[in-house]
Amino acid sequence: MRKRLLAGLVGAALVTAAVAQERGLRLICGFAPGGSADFVSRLVAEGVGPHLGGRVAVENRTGVNGVIGAAEVARSAPDGSSVYQCPMSTMAITPQLVGANLPVDPGLELAPIANVAMSSYGFVVAANGPYKSVQDVIAAARARPGAVTFGSAGVGSAQHLAGELLARRAEVQMTHVPYRGATPSIVDIIGGRTDFMITNLGDATGRIQDGNLRLLALADDTPSPVFPEVPPLSRLYPGFDVVGWFGICGPKGMSAAVTERWAGAVRQAMQDPTFIKRLVDNGLTPRFEGPAELAARLERDRRQWQGVIRSVNVRAE
Repeated sequence: MRKRLLAGLVGAALVTAAVAQERGLRLICGFAPGGSADFVSRLVAEGVGPHLGGRVAVENRTGVNGVIGAAEVARSAPDGSSVYQCPMSTMAITPQLVGANLPVDPGLELAPIANVAMSSYGFVVAANGPYKSVQDVIAAARARPGAVTFGSAGVGSAQHLAGELLARRAEVQMTHVPYRGATPSIVDIIGGRTDFMITNLGDATGRIQDGNLRLLALADDTPSPVFPEVPPLSRLYPGFDVVGWFGICGPKGMSAAVTERWAGAVRQAMQDPTFIKRLVDNGLTPRFEGPAELAARLERDRRQWQGVIRSVNVRAE
């Protein structure tokens, strides 16, 4: 048994190295450059290349909250040449939206390989804007129903669902403004064109630290080592909990040996202290999980977000 496993891994290593040399390896990111998904994609590509026998190119294929990029990988050959940076929202939320008509269901049609990082979410507004607390935002929404706006990385993203969930819990009307990624949404918050966003801290930490964004609350109860003084939203709305993750997935049909080859490369990359520091410095919590662990996490999150989607009745556009 052990000899067969070793032979399989050696064979997978040779196949992956051959693919890297002949066809090249690519990691598809479903979001625009500059956000957390793109950052994780480039960090992973750089880190795993030496362990896979060749350079891993990052390609940004944006649209439909990452589903366009996911579809590209789902239709690829299952030889390990193409993988996808799979964020929680694309895998667990978007496919379950009411009326969703997508080319693929990423959560069902991609195979989990490895998780890389967890991400707490934060409630952010423009640092030079009028809002000094979450209560200020809710009061404005209550005074002017529909006038307060919140941005997101796209319809069905975790940012979208978090904003809708907040509006429901606060019993106010607010207007969702979707973007093609978190970065352009943050730019418009800083510019005063939208009011707030509940986004993963990986997207916002740099802008908070440089004084362009103000962090008003965290979206889960896990204390932030970077922002220890910031309170959780659950103090106002008990049970409010939004946490994201950034993994790597491949097309269905990859052999166990090829899957483990990629997972092993991610594991090895994450043993580098510089790799870990870069995640932490960008507001992310390093968390390696193998194929089975990531698959279990995905299944749990799909169940959780299905309930939220049905209660809030979020529809695909």
